[in-house]
Amino acid sequence: MTPIQSDTSPRHRVREVCLLFLKLGLIGFGGPAATIAMMEDEFVTRRQWLSRTRFLDIVGATNLIPGPNATEIAIQVGFIRAGWPGMALAGLCFILPGALITLALAWGYVRFGTLPAITPFLDGIKPAVLAVIVGAIWRLGRSTTLSQPRERRWPLLVVAALVLAAALLGLHEILALFAGGLAGMLWLQAGRLPRPRAPTALLALLPSRVPMAHISPAAALPWAAATALASASLTLGRLFLFFLQVGAVLYGSGYVLIAFLEGGLVHRYGWLTGQQLLDAVAAGQLTPGPLSQTATFVGYLLLGIPGAALATLGMFLPSFVISVALSAVVPHLRRSAWVAAFMDAVNLSALGLMASVALKLGIATLTNWPAVAIAVLAAAAALRWRLNSAWLVLGGALLGWIASLLM
Repeated sequence: MTPIQSDTSPRHRVREVCLLFLKLGLIGFGGPAATIAMMEDEFVTRRQWLSRTRFLDIVGATNLIPGPNATEIAIQVGFIRAGWPGMALAGLCFILPGALITLALAWGYVRFGTLPAITPFLDGIKPAVLAVIVGAIWRLGRSTTLSQPRERRWPLLVVAALVLAAALLGLHEILALFAGGLAGMLWLQAGRLPRPRAPTALLALLPSRVPMAHISPAAALPWAAATALASASLTLGRLFLFFLQVGAVLYGSGYVLIAFLEGGLVHRYGWLTGQQLLDAVAAGQLTPGPLSQTATFVGYLLLGIPGAALATLGMFLPSFVISVALSAVVPHLRRSAWVAAFMDAVNLSALGLMASVALKLGIATLTNWPAVAIAVLAAAAALRWRLNSAWLVLGGALLGWIASLLM
């Protein structure tokens, strides 16, 4: 993949990537859907580093691989903008703010036995983040649909609606995404191309001229071998291997991570109590960035700063490896008409998943008049005045705190 050309120097691009992803790492509250919406606002709308189609291709493909999606999108966009240095620094700068905040929370938890009370700020951030998500869904959905020929629009919208309904009914995100992609591909291509034989169809799904060396070894990490190494007493090495295996096979929402951690850390190895795990997950939700930063909190509880560093490294290292492989694949995906149709359907399906997150977040968040007022103000600022998502998050936090004083 060749980085996008512009008049800026490579050094300026690297600095630009660092500063932007540090900002996103600081304001990335609300889960992957919210963070992806903020990225769309920064990369596509404001800076025009890449087109909405290219951005949605990355989002759609990233949803089909293990690991924290927002981090993997950050890594790929960093590569597009500033090459290999941009790839490494985008991921690090995006992860670092939340990891350091989580580390500070872990230190306070060990020292004082409790987490800080920042609920009023989060109560204001959530409705603001809801507005950010809705704005991104509107922009991405509108541009993606209008970019398609008229006869392809309704099939894609129907697929997106079906994926939205499936997600609301509880179908696993990955299954919904694959089903939407396959259904859309078959619908869009029906009667337009001769049906290929099975081997040809399978080969058509593989991009041409992509070296097999780019296939991620992390995705094939032997779970049994890693579990055997991690089954004995707690050491830094075994802690690292545990989080490495989780990062390599973690699919779905951040709450799937809780199931992995509870099964391994609490029940299988007994390294944590159930209450400690709940507190660690709460810390991950309090901080910006992916819930996977819970690993930092757990690592510090178990083995101090070295444990926090190695747990964080183990959790996120597979994302860097897998993202490198995906960066080699994504630009070639649309060479096949069948794969292009699959990607178009996956992209709209991903927006359906984002819409399901927005609906669930809205039901859980808009339960009182301050939350509704903050959401309306944030939506107006996002859609009418195109206010930067960073200001929306900070403004929501401030309004949430003010509302807590008045109630």
